[in-house]
Amino acid sequence: MEQEIKAEFESSGFSVDDDDQILQKCLTYCINYKLSPSDLVSNWEIYYLNRQLNGLKLENAHMDGFLSYLQNETKQKIIKEDSHLHVYSSDDVEMLLGDDHDSTVGILNTPNSQYEKLHVDTYNSVSTPKTKENLLSSKDATDISSRITPFGQRISKFTSQFVFNSESVENRLSGQELNDMEDDIIRRVQTTERCNLQVHHLQPQSGCRFMYDRTKDRFNYLDNRIRKHANAFTSYGLYGEPSDATLASQKNTFAVGMVCCDGEGHLNEKSILMQGSTELSGGRRVRLDLQKLAHFSLFPGQVIGVEGHNPSGHCLIATKVIDYMPSSLDVDLPPAKKLAMDQDYQPTSSNDSRVLSLLIAAGPFTTTDNLLFEPLKELLAYASRRQPQLVILMGPFVDSDHPEIKRGTVDRVFDDIFHVEILRKLYDYTKYMGPSAHVILLPSIRDAHHDFVFPQPAFDIRQPDDISHQIACLPNPGLFSANEITFGCCTIDILKQLSGEEISRTSTDTMSGDRMGRLATHILGQRSYYPLYPPSLGVPLDLSLAPEALDIPLIPDILILPSDLSPFVKALSHKENDAEAATKCMCVNPGRLAKGIGGGTFVELHYNSEPEKSNASIIRI
Repeated sequence: MEQEIKAEFESSGFSVDDDDQILQKCLTYCINYKLSPSDLVSNWEIYYLNRQLNGLKLENAHMDGFLSYLQNETKQKIIKEDSHLHVYSSDDVEMLLGDDHDSTVGILNTPNSQYEKLHVDTYNSVSTPKTKENLLSSKDATDISSRITPFGQRISKFTSQFVFNSESVENRLSGQELNDMEDDIIRRVQTTERCNLQVHHLQPQSGCRFMYDRTKDRFNYLDNRIRKHANAFTSYGLYGEPSDATLASQKNTFAVGMVCCDGEGHLNEKSILMQGSTELSGGRRVRLDLQKLAHFSLFPGQVIGVEGHNPSGHCLIATKVIDYMPSSLDVDLPPAKKLAMDQDYQPTSSNDSRVLSLLIAAGPFTTTDNLLFEPLKELLAYASRRQPQLVILMGPFVDSDHPEIKRGTVDRVFDDIFHVEILRKLYDYTKYMGPSAHVILLPSIRDAHHDFVFPQPAFDIRQPDDISHQIACLPNPGLFSANEITFGCCTIDILKQLSGEEISRTSTDTMSGDRMGRLATHILGQRSYYPLYPPSLGVPLDLSLAPEALDIPLIPDILILPSDLSPFVKALSHKENDAEAATKCMCVNPGRLAKGIGGGTFVELHYNSEPEKSNASIIRI
């Protein structure tokens, strides 16, 4: 069985160090956790990606961390099978043995169903918000104070997990600032500079029809992508005129096509096909031989340019692969496609205006043991103290994967949950912060109260007159600008899906081990928020709705891609003339604001004209 384990690792591209202890440990893991060799290697690939390990060699130093990962996965599997089972941690023991609960924040208490129903009824019948004390009787207040959530028992409220550009310390959390967050005294809000907000491309429109996707629409979309890349290479003039890759030729040619797999399984070096456009090759496919390449990174649906020769007409032997669209086509959007959210906006061209402070968070916004949205309350409390110019909130807001929603035990309409628990808190926040605060909302396909389609229309909400234009709703994916800083956002977990479909060959002298940065660079190189095709299971891709909504017309200054993978903030360099140009884009994965019964992460960013002068913090709550 040890030899089976070793062969399984090698078939997945990993090599095992010449140490018998590693295989013996792997065999022990298979026996203790009832895993087959293929299951063990699959778990190792997930651990390898999440830890962002360098190299493809399995070493003895990795085994202890891998064992901890397997133990945690087994525990989570047991908890999922028995929803009534609770695994106690050190925080729970301190809660049970502690005598004093007075220090617990009051808003983190778990209300009973009577309070939840009363809260909804009060919102529907009264337009003026009331305080919690007016809604609760003394008996209800006693019942609520006796129930404490695990989220409220965490020791540290906000901890800085990672700092981008650590030499810029002006925005780093200091100890005094963390202590100020524990202060219950409401400070007077200082006047902050209002940001100029513009939204680009409001497509698809709200209320549009979907689930009418046809094979013809998908074919036309894919063929247009290939032709668009071919035209870009032609206008660039560096690689010559693209030709038909299926024709036999002893000379080196240049072809443009889309990467495909010859079967239904995962892509590998023996199953790579390239499909040409109908204009050049009639949509025919040819096998791609990559043995002569020292490095590559490919996934299904990727449009590439290939230099090579096809001596037999059945296999294109590649000598060079260009996996990005030439960047000479960067053009600004026409003014007619822009919607100004700030009526007082006056465009300027000064670099001094490209300064912005913002918070970025992605759902879920509540823990899995309740629907109190405690992490969202903490985030807005943090925002009221830090006073950013912009807060970007990305779905899911009413998560369809929440245990209570999946079991059907919620006695409220999903729209009511969204309006009461999300919008009402945002209305209170914007009223408290004044006209300088802006909030942007992006939906997710996991939102139970919204259309299950991608690309996805924006939320259709009605704001009170006194805070009109302070909350902007964008489609998914969305493109907007604030203070002349361009943002691109997409709530589909494309990074995780690409990591499961990509195959790559790396060499230490040409490519770094930054896998997450390479996956994010694919989004920019393909000029598409979702370049993967066929789409991942569970993604309701509808290419008849608004296929142009998936295109990235220009390289944004900040690209926001929330993912279940480890949160990060990276400065990406896009390629031009076969060389890395100056950094143009900052990629942000804020993580999830809530993870399980505890808090997650969000990002605080201070952008200053370019990524090198900007700094960001990944903050765990």
